Amino acid sequence: MSITKEFLAPIGVMPVIVLDAVEDAVPVAKALQKGGITSVEITLRTPVALDCIKAVKDACPDIIVGVGTIVTQQNIEQVAAIGVDFAVSPGMTEGLVKKSQDCGVNLLPGVATCSEVIQGMELGLSCFKLFPATAVGGLPLLKSINGPLPQATFCPTGGLTIDDFTDFLALPNVACVGGSWLVPKGLVAAKDWQGITDIAAKTMAKIG
Repeated sequence: MSITKEFLAPIGVMPVIVLDAVEDAVPVAKALQKGGITSVEITLRTPVALDCIKAVKDACPDIIVGVGTIVTQQNIEQVAAIGVDFAVSPGMTEGLVKKSQDCGVNLLPGVATCSEVIQGMELGLSCFKLFPATAVGGLPLLKSINGPLPQATFCPTGGLTIDDFTDFLALPNVACVGGSWLVPKGLVAAKDWQGITDIAAKTMAKIG
């Protein structure tokens, strides 16, 4: 299984979400959807993450649900059992890629160098998560990579903001971006779902 540019491009902006309570999962997802978001990445950073993912999958069939922070082959097995739309890792190993292929999980692995991109292409991949995007070089790095590796497509994540994400989307080798600015922890704690919708709508308005 391999994620394609055609799959990523319609997403545009993908919120990266950390949830501490299952009851917040569906309201957050619906608030984002109301603001124009079509896909979410719910990270495996909390004990309730898998339950949150299941809740969103059940209640929001129109949202493309990705799972982030895939770091072990067991993680691949766990999300395969749920039937998620894709999985995202902060890094890439041959073991993770092959396990995802064996389990039928579309994996978007994290890379930061040309060597990693080439390794991924050798394993049959064409799309990658540049992470942590701004820390490893951001826009200049993506522009440089596009020269020798124009066949590689990226979803830069890590350090992007509502003020600069469109600069990344303007690059020919960027299909979509990931960002945590869409779901501030303070708004989730306050259960301010309208506040999240407002941020999503403001974000999507920037890309038309």
